[in-house]
Amino acid sequence: MIERDLKPGWRRVKFGDVVRLSKARSKDPLADGIERYVGLEHLEPGDLRIRSWGNVADGVTFTSVFQPGQVLFGKRRAYQRKVAVADFTGVCSGDIYVLETKDAQVLLPELLPFICQTNAFFDHAVGTSAGSLSPRTNWTSLADFEFALPTLGEQARILVCVNSIREVIESHEALVLEARRLLQAGVRNRLEELESAPQYPTTSLGSKNEDVLKTGPFGSNLKSSYFISEGVPVLSIGSLGEDGIIERELFHLTEEIASRFDDYRVREGDVVFSRVADVGRCHLITAKERDYIISSNLIRIRMDREKMIPGYLILLLKHSRFVRDQIARMTTQAAGRLLVNTKTLAKLRFPVPSLSEQRALVDLERDLRGGIDLTLTRHARTRGLLEPVRDKLLLDGGQDV
Repeated sequence: MIERDLKPGWRRVKFGDVVRLSKARSKDPLADGIERYVGLEHLEPGDLRIRSWGNVADGVTFTSVFQPGQVLFGKRRAYQRKVAVADFTGVCSGDIYVLETKDAQVLLPELLPFICQTNAFFDHAVGTSAGSLSPRTNWTSLADFEFALPTLGEQARILVCVNSIREVIESHEALVLEARRLLQAGVRNRLEELESAPQYPTTSLGSKNEDVLKTGPFGSNLKSSYFISEGVPVLSIGSLGEDGIIERELFHLTEEIASRFDDYRVREGDVVFSRVADVGRCHLITAKERDYIISSNLIRIRMDREKMIPGYLILLLKHSRFVRDQIARMTTQAAGRLLVNTKTLAKLRFPVPSLSEQRALVDLERDLRGGIDLTLTRHARTRGLLEPVRDKLLLDGGQDV
């Protein structure tokens, strides 16, 4: 786009002309009164709010300081589209850039995160990233990104429009959050009744049969150099989302290489369990995900279905305080990472009611989840509206604003 294509008052600028990279650091965040830290795992794709964080007092090596109003941009795996606006002071991972406008009289600080969310900006970030398994972009490349800068008046008008859509999106998110709390409370109360009832036998995941608990192949076997853009999917921790598999987080292998890892494939009804980092994150494999391959950071759990419904096991792992407390106690730390192995996970104990009672609990969860799924569908439609509106207003040079 050339200058004459722009609406009067608009001008072409480079990102680095109007945005600066904050270099504020803290050698001792705790001593400096900083209580929270943010890693890439705390940023959700497409969500400008920071909804989770870690406690500095628990130990952290991050030194990059951010302040309320600054924008956090995930420079590693930029295709994940992780951008957020800080509403508290903290330190963040070195894989996150802390950005701010140079002059609020040139670029409104509130507009910066929306610019960072445009498809053109992400395309530029991904296109300038280097590395195979964990590609990263750099500030020099981001600073060269060119876009049409609106006048301050137009910036204010654009903000009114995109913020109106965001308010609807956030109302859906709040509704989903409350519905999830209701679901968790309902399921957890029923589980506590089962766990306290003396008539129900308890069992463990333990078995001498390796097929029950199996860790994925380690990097020395499943090498990052094998990964391609399409092919047989490989599951990792990053691909296990709250509402299912995150497709963009899957790695892929050719059929030829995948055939070497047939022992690590999943079946419908298997449960995959995160054994490192975010220990306990889990997912119930669907028919669509059959024959995916697990990576080394996951454990595949395969139960006797004549004794246990797979959906019951996933509810235990996600909602049972009794089970979650056991997982917390068996989690150890090695090389700076939290982890659980198959030997310790085999000791996990839980009640086993009749199949009919298990099915009743699974049906209860399904009914409660129905409302969540409906709201998520509406949420997705509204978010789908935000993207084209935001990009058109910011990237079309103001011609249709």
